[in-house]
Amino acid sequence: MASSSRGIQVGNAWFQKKVNLRPQHRGVHLVTEEILRQIPELCNFTVGIFHLQILHTSASLALNESWDPDVRDDMEMMLNKLVPEGLPYKHSCEGPDDMPAHVKACLLSSSLSIPISDGKLNLGTWQGIWLCEHRNHAGSRKLVCTLNGCLVPGTPVSTASSTAQNNPHCSSSHHSHSHSASHSHSHSRS
Repeated sequence: MASSSRGIQVGNAWFQKKVNLRPQHRGVHLVTEEILRQIPELCNFTVGIFHLQILHTSASLALNESWDPDVRDDMEMMLNKLVPEGLPYKHSCEGPDDMPAHVKACLLSSSLSIPISDGKLNLGTWQGIWLCEHRNHAGSRKLVCTLNGCLVPGTPVSTASSTAQNNPHCSSSHHSHSHSASHSHSHSRS
């Protein structure tokens, strides 16, 4: 566990990046190192928050046991007992594992916030980040990782030199995700 002895720090920096996790079979998977390999910028933060958001509705994130893989197997067993396939779900067009996957994702979480201390995640001794894959045949899972905090003194930073008028992503008509009243279903959307 990392700990910071710097006291109150002034300054605020933001960093955001999308990361991809490799496809996993249905179950609970420890992905801490896979995520951290894709976010080397973490070491530039002395104190802050590391926020993860999964961009899917049939998988979830959890913070739990990182040492004994039996815990992950037992969690998958319990999730399947709590939310079984084969119930008369109305939403069934994407296969028998899809609606249970949505329910499991609601019971767990789509995001995690973890403290940053001295350039590392401040996790408990046996804590790790889990990808809870609720589909039988899912593809790569995408996460948005946002870091906010104070930088190590001397860390080079880029400033937002372009104004909102020059940035095509800042138009008043732009929305990060739009929904229409009717949408088509596909097996790869969740």
